[in-house]
Amino acid sequence: MTAQAPDWPAHGGRIAPLLARCGLPADHPVIDFSANLNPLGPPAWLPDRLAAAGEALSRYPDPDDDHARRAIADHEGVAPERVLVTNGGAEAIYLAAALHAGGRALVVEPGFGEYARACRHYGLDVVSLPLRGEAFRLDLEAALHALDGVDVAFLCRPHNPTGTLIPRADVELLLARAHATGTTLVVDEAFIDFTEGDERLTPWLDGTPHLLLLRSMTKLYDLPGLRLGYLLGAPDRVRRLAALQMPWSVNALALSLVAPLLADRDYLARTRAWLAAERAAVPAAVRDLGFAVPPTQANFFLLRGGPDAETSESLFAFLLHRGLLARHTHGFAGLDGAWLRLALRGAADNARLIEALAEWRRA
Repeated sequence: MTAQAPDWPAHGGRIAPLLARCGLPADHPVIDFSANLNPLGPPAWLPDRLAAAGEALSRYPDPDDDHARRAIADHEGVAPERVLVTNGGAEAIYLAAALHAGGRALVVEPGFGEYARACRHYGLDVVSLPLRGEAFRLDLEAALHALDGVDVAFLCRPHNPTGTLIPRADVELLLARAHATGTTLVVDEAFIDFTEGDERLTPWLDGTPHLLLLRSMTKLYDLPGLRLGYLLGAPDRVRRLAALQMPWSVNALALSLVAPLLADRDYLARTRAWLAAERAAVPAAVRDLGFAVPPTQANFFLLRGGPDAETSESLFAFLLHRGLLARHTHGFAGLDGAWLRLALRGAADNARLIEALAEWRRA
């Protein structure tokens, strides 16, 4: 597995060190395409809600108050016993790894680095399964075979960083194989709300005790600093995961926002309208400029910056000097810096990105 290259932050949204790396001042204006967040910004009602939430900050979160868990259960159409609220999607990943401490894990690559990081933290041996070609397709036969002798397998759907979507039929076959091998199949659905149609696997929880679904609420609602996510699974597994969770893991303020966020259907409708307008047009325009861009079902896309990491780094710096921050891919095994990941933003920002990429091609 490729180690993180020196001087390159491990996650998106880290503007300051990248400006310094490219010799730019700290106040250089930047449009952030590196973090896969909703460009609509948080719901309009949120500031007033936060201003009125001061009382919650003077109390410990009540461990017996399951209002947030029940709101998620109602939203997902599952029993509350299948829900565990977490400190962002990252805590859910680490809890899934902790449940299989000392075992063996399968991780699809290129992929979100926290899967392997969490597994190594809990002493799991990590086996890598590479996606195939520049379309980044899952080798189903290889994946089915790889589940033998594996305690837990991590998938991301839609996949980060590629934006591709593993077909439901393939996941169904993987679940059947996981049941036979006793493997826990962890499907990270952090970006599932951005897919076209309803691709959530929640209905599959019944009768599939080996399935765990991970969700993030911070990406859809543009609240990365709040740290709010949840995990769905069989009741017995959820109880075991809850026993591994640190006390007061999720703060009272975050818990109080779960129900109103999930109830804001207008926000979700506006998000889908924005995405429908931009997801088809922007990657197509970038392909027309001659860049390789895999099909995406997420709110971001991947492009090959050139034949090697050096060319991609030049494009990265070119964009940043023009106030456009891409996500480098150092640390993603199989990408190794030769690709850039770019979030979809509003129409005006996306137009600026396309013009800058066209300028790069003309240079």
